[in-house]
Amino acid sequence: MLKPVEKKELVRSLGLLPAIMLVAGSMIGSGIFRKPATMAGQVGAPELLIGVWVIAGIISFIGALSNAEVAGFIDATGGQYTYFRKMYGDFTAFLYGWSILAVIQTGSQAAIAYVFGEYLGYFIRYPEISQSFQSIAFHIPVLGDIKPFAEFGPKLVAMSAILFLTVINYIGVKFGGAVQTFVTVIKISSILALSFLLITLGDGNSANIISNFQFTANSSGNVITGFGLALAGAFWAYEGWNNVTFISGEVKNPRTNIPRALMFGTLIVIGVYVLINIAFLYVLPIDEMAKSKLVAADAASKIFGANGAAIISIAVLISTFGALNGSILSTARVQFAMSRDKLFFSRIGKVHPRFGTPHVSLAVQGIWSCLLVMSGTFDTITDYVIFAAWLFYMLGAFGVIVLRKKMPNTFRPYKVWGYPYTIIIFVIFSLLFLLNTIIANTSNAAMGTFLILLGVPFYFYWKHKQKLIKKDSEGNE
Repeated sequence: MLKPVEKKELVRSLGLLPAIMLVAGSMIGSGIFRKPATMAGQVGAPELLIGVWVIAGIISFIGALSNAEVAGFIDATGGQYTYFRKMYGDFTAFLYGWSILAVIQTGSQAAIAYVFGEYLGYFIRYPEISQSFQSIAFHIPVLGDIKPFAEFGPKLVAMSAILFLTVINYIGVKFGGAVQTFVTVIKISSILALSFLLITLGDGNSANIISNFQFTANSSGNVITGFGLALAGAFWAYEGWNNVTFISGEVKNPRTNIPRALMFGTLIVIGVYVLINIAFLYVLPIDEMAKSKLVAADAASKIFGANGAAIISIAVLISTFGALNGSILSTARVQFAMSRDKLFFSRIGKVHPRFGTPHVSLAVQGIWSCLLVMSGTFDTITDYVIFAAWLFYMLGAFGVIVLRKKMPNTFRPYKVWGYPYTIIIFVIFSLLFLLNTIIANTSNAAMGTFLILLGVPFYFYWKHKQKLIKKDSEGNE
C-alpha cells in the first residue's frame, strides 16, 4: 500500500467560482440588514441613500481594481501583506500583517460571530448564568472593564461558530471553499428573493424611491456631513473585498482568477445592495425607514406579517455564517506568509501533512478570535482600527503607482482601468476619509494608530532574530 504523499506547501484547489463567492460572501454580512436605517436618517432623501450605496460601491470597486492589477503578477499566499513587501518593504508589510491578526480581521470575526449568536437567540432561549458570574470584571487600560461572562449565551454560540468553521477550514481549503460557495449562493439568492417579493407583493409606492430630493424633517441638518456619515456605514457593509488576495497561493490560475474574482465579486455585491435598498424604500418611506431599529425585519413584516422577523433572522444567520467562514478561510494565510518570511513564529508557517492547510495559523487565529469574543471589546477595537484599515487601503492603492515605477517591465495580465486617475481618486478619497476621522473621531484615530504601532517592537525583535539566524548559518559554513 502506497503511503500518502506528505504535503509541505499549500494546495492550489480553488477555482474561479469559489474565489468570486469568497469576495461576495466576505462582504455580505450583517451590515446590509442593520445599516440602512441609520443611513436613511443621516441623508434624509431616498435618492441620496441609493447614491451613497452606489458611490461607496464604486470606490470599493476601484480599490478592488487596484488589488486586481497587483494580484495579476504577484500570486503568493498572503495577498496584501505580500504586495506591501514589494511596494514598501518589510516594515509596512509586518505592521499590516500584525494589524490583521491582532485586531482588524480577528476583531471583525468576533463581531460577526457575536451577531450570529444574537440572532440565533431569536429561536433559542439561552440559559441564564448566575449574576455573580456575569458581574465578574477585569479592568484593562484603554479598553475599560472586561466582563467575560456577561451575555454568555451569544458569546458561547459565537465561539462555537468560530471553532466549527476553523475545523472546516483546517480539514481543507477545498472543503472550506465549497462551504463558502454553498452559503454565499444561498444568501445572495435569499436577498434577491426578498427584494423581488417586497417589490411585487409589498404594498409600496415608487414615490418612496424618487421624491425629487424632498428631505425628511428628522434628517441631519448638513447634507454633506450626513452623506459622509452614511458613506462610513456603507463602507462597513462593503468591507472584506480584498480577503481573496490572502489565498492567492491556493487559487488555480491566480493571475487571471484573482483579478476576475475581485471584479465580479464586488460588482455582484454592489448590485445586491442597491437592489435590496430600493426594495426597502419601496415599502418603507425614508422617514419610517430612519425610525426603524431593524429595517429588514420591518420591511419583511409588510408581506410576511409577524413571521417577517423570523425570516430576516434566518437571512442574517446565513449571511453572518458565510462572512465568518470567508474571513477565517482567508485571513489565516497572512500570518502563515509572515512566518514563511521569518517575520513571525516558525510553527505558524507549518502546512498540515495530510490536509495541506495552514493548520497552526488557523488554530492560533481561532483561539485569539474566541478570546476577543469573551472580552466583549471587539466593537470597541474595530472602532479603533477603522482609521488603520483605511490607511492600509490607501497605501495599497498608491502602491500600484509605486510598483509601476519599481517594476516597469513586469508583465501585467490586468492593468487598472483609467490609470492613474482612478488610483488618484481612490487615494484622495481615502486621505479625505482619514482626515475626517482624525477631526470627527480623534480618539479612535489615535487609538487605531497606537494599536498598529504596538507591532513595532515585535518587528524589530523578528528582524534581530533573522540576523542571529543568518549569522549562525554563516558561521557553520
